[in-house]
Amino acid sequence: MIPGVAVLGSTGSIGTSALKVLARQRDRFRVVALTAFGQKDRLEAQVAAFRPAFVGLVSGAGTDGWRAGRASLVEAVTRPDVDIVLNGIVGAAGLEATLAALAAGKRVALANKETLVMAGELVTRTARERGGEIVPVDSEHSAVLQCVTGRSPAEVQRLILTASGGPFHSWDAERVRHATVDEALNHPTWRMGRKITVDSATLANKALEVIEAHFLFGLPYDRIEAVVHPQSVIHSFVEFVDGSVMAQLGFPNMELPILYALTHPDRVPDDGVTRFDPVAAGPLTFEPVRTEVFPALALGMRAGRTGGSAPAAFNAANEVAVAAFLAGRALFGRIAEVIAVVLEEQIVTDVSSVEAVLEADAWARRRAEELLRCS
Repeated sequence: MIPGVAVLGSTGSIGTSALKVLARQRDRFRVVALTAFGQKDRLEAQVAAFRPAFVGLVSGAGTDGWRAGRASLVEAVTRPDVDIVLNGIVGAAGLEATLAALAAGKRVALANKETLVMAGELVTRTARERGGEIVPVDSEHSAVLQCVTGRSPAEVQRLILTASGGPFHSWDAERVRHATVDEALNHPTWRMGRKITVDSATLANKALEVIEAHFLFGLPYDRIEAVVHPQSVIHSFVEFVDGSVMAQLGFPNMELPILYALTHPDRVPDDGVTRFDPVAAGPLTFEPVRTEVFPALALGMRAGRTGGSAPAAFNAANEVAVAAFLAGRALFGRIAEVIAVVLEEQIVTDVSSVEAVLEADAWARRRAEELLRCS
């Protein structure tokens, strides 16, 4: 039986990339469920191309036979004909569907890093206890997975995640603080959705990825590092206990890590993926992270080390502040400032249940909004 795939967030950047891969791999996978937030026209075109058995539209009126509302996400991932769930939803909205899929014993190809940031212990415990599997889609975590597959966890000494540095990696602090929306969205190497592109510009995205790596690979935070690599060709390094270092390389394109998340640990031919050319890649350079200019990274890593509800609060405050920036209600520099205050004021609690996670998330969102209104 050909495995059935549900694509959540099918009209977003990850979802559309996933469908390009799945269109080339029709003999290995079948698309049985598609969900989107509100881009009805784009979803209709995808439905016409793939003829899924299930279609969900979270916001807005659907078409006859489509499911509506957030409940459609859980309904999609728990279908018996779904074997793999590709979660490309942006933000905290992806948590419930991830947990439902893992509880149903599915493989989750996870691009929704906020799921692990908010509730890493709960998510990984659900996977262990209910037979689900988490396979990362983020290029950095896919790179690590490709380097460590077949190796004992005891052999891994250190992970080094690379960061492009975003469009501002050489700017001074004052210029960064007053960056415009258009400047923040002008990423030099990746083409992504608006929210994740801003996260890349603040380096909050790298903080989310460090927390995600902690839960995915079981390493303590003092053995996970980040380095700026403007070319975005090396996606991560893995250092082993004997001092050897492995890296995974490729031009910046999400289709390869998506394909690997679907087929892991196997590899299959795919003529659509851009082949690597070391001459075309050119010189590869590395720089330290300027944490004094990009404080969101240090804030997020501190939240990860604190544990409990701190990562959920970091994620929630960041989502609210980024939305305000994109709406023209806040300076770029206010994003990290709002996060810092929320983390300082929160009372860290245990988040061993969904309710506790959502409570921490809701408090941080309310406080972030209050701070932004007072700006």
